[in-house]
Amino acid sequence: MRIVVLCNPDSWYFLDLARACGSRHDIVPMSFEALAASVSLGVKFNLEADCIVARTMPAGSLEQIVFRMDCLGQLQARGVLLVNSPRAIEAAVDKYLSLALLKQSGLPVPATFVCQNLSAAMEGFHELGEDVVVKPIFGSLGRGLSRLQTKDQAVEYFRGLIDDQRVIYQQKFIAHPGYDVRLLVLGDRVWGMKRKNPLHWITNISQGGVGEVYQVGSEEKELALRAANAVGAHFAGVDLITDSRTGDQFILEVNAVPGWKAIARVTGVDIAGELISEIEYLRKCSTR
Repeated sequence: MRIVVLCNPDSWYFLDLARACGSRHDIVPMSFEALAASVSLGVKFNLEADCIVARTMPAGSLEQIVFRMDCLGQLQARGVLLVNSPRAIEAAVDKYLSLALLKQSGLPVPATFVCQNLSAAMEGFHELGEDVVVKPIFGSLGRGLSRLQTKDQAVEYFRGLIDDQRVIYQQKFIAHPGYDVRLLVLGDRVWGMKRKNPLHWITNISQGGVGEVYQVGSEEKELALRAANAVGAHFAGVDLITDSRTGDQFILEVNAVPGWKAIARVTGVDIAGELISEIEYLRKCSTR
């Protein structure tokens, strides 16, 4: 089987997948920027693959991002196995859309308000209790998060976003018990990791958080599987947070291009090996 991994060529994740493949499969890296297609008697692409694994989602113009997703959609239509599907990636990368899909599926999500002008933003800030976390709609790894707790802070920050032609995505701040939980979904399996950061409310590993072993309960597993299904992802990272005051648990977001370096180290599970085995199984099922 030929597996193309959309990633940086020196990516740790590509090297881990190549290690897991061994000599069983031909696996190669390719950047999203390298995608090309022609339309004549049929649709032709500059790559041949039995499976494509999206390991990154680089920034780009609207034209570039739409074209990349179009390419993946056409390749999927030709029978190429994609992990994950273009629709899942589009849904999960958009925090507003993914949260709306989670809510529509009856899953618990934090109170959130999304808008594009100052008056609406300040109304949302008030309705959310004047203690919010503002996030970029397209963002990952905990980058670009800000906590706003006063009206003056909010006005200044929101004006900056409006000047930059950004959408204002604000979420009620949830006081957690010093950690949140990252659940990694692969098919019907779920692994968990507690993420702690004693120095900051942001717990992402990339922002200084520390991973610890976490035993996933049956209800949490069900939440993770339902969340992945809500966005159509076969392989997903699902972030859960618990309100330390009420004990209520919420799904913060779903990531359809999840990393696994930290969770593999914490759990001792060869996630890359499990992913390759899952790809082999899915490919076998699709060719029956």
